[in-house]
Amino acid sequence: MRWSIGGVTVTRVVELEMTGGSRFLLPQATPEEVRGIPWLIPHFADEAGRLRLSVHALVIETPGGRRILVDTCLGNDKQGRKVPHWNARQGRFLEDLAEAGYPAESIDTVLCTHLHVDHVGWNTRLEDGRWVPTFPQARTIFGRREFEHWSRPDAGDDSQRAVFADSVQPILDAGLAELVEADHRLCEEVRLVPSFGHTPGHVCVHIASGGEEALITGDIAHHPCQLARPDWSSTADSDPVQSVATRHAIFGGLAGRPVLVIGTHFAGPTAGRVTRDGEGYRLLVCW
Repeated sequence: MRWSIGGVTVTRVVELEMTGGSRFLLPQATPEEVRGIPWLIPHFADEAGRLRLSVHALVIETPGGRRILVDTCLGNDKQGRKVPHWNARQGRFLEDLAEAGYPAESIDTVLCTHLHVDHVGWNTRLEDGRWVPTFPQARTIFGRREFEHWSRPDAGDDSQRAVFADSVQPILDAGLAELVEADHRLCEEVRLVPSFGHTPGHVCVHIASGGEEALITGDIAHHPCQLARPDWSSTADSDPVQSVATRHAIFGGLAGRPVLVIGTHFAGPTAGRVTRDGEGYRLLVCW
């Protein structure tokens, strides 16, 4: 799937899609509650009220030839993950990325909206028993605030520390990491937007070109149901109160504006425009 924002293209490359099994992440999204939000069906939930979710990366290609890979999914061969089927994966993400027109060596920038397991996995790949950078020509952008939090020895549990060790630290060791502020501008068309709450240094990605705009959400919302119910915080949110405030600030600021919102975990059409809907918001699907 590919979208155009002025002279910029954004291409989705899916690693994993799933229906159901998301109650551990969004416990308030019971089937009954989800069926009470009819616009979620069929794109974002099935008729039974089970949520559809996607783990995918997004490639931003600019008129100047920049190729920016936003979030790198789960990765292959990784161990110590909390979700059993995320361990020791043997998927074809790199092949799918290349078939979309973006072989690994053509990526010049990797950008992680935050440092959770499903956003950094393909930063590295296993080669001769060592974790090495998957994108050897790319600088990898980490938010300074986010990095400083997760690099503390006491940050997170054993699983998160394993993520940092196999998918973040090798990028530093290779000299490919760049720490930036949460409002950093990558190029004329692409800048970061501070959006704390899910993690201490989480960022969204704003794109502007030719009078058009888009926003890549990261995990301010894992699922469009959190637009309808902004008070539904994920169990993975480090600060649930702040995450609710961030959803209202971001989606409230976008409501009624012609800005394409591209969800980092939104399945199906993935993108749309935000409108107000009662005390929450609604995603008007754009294919």
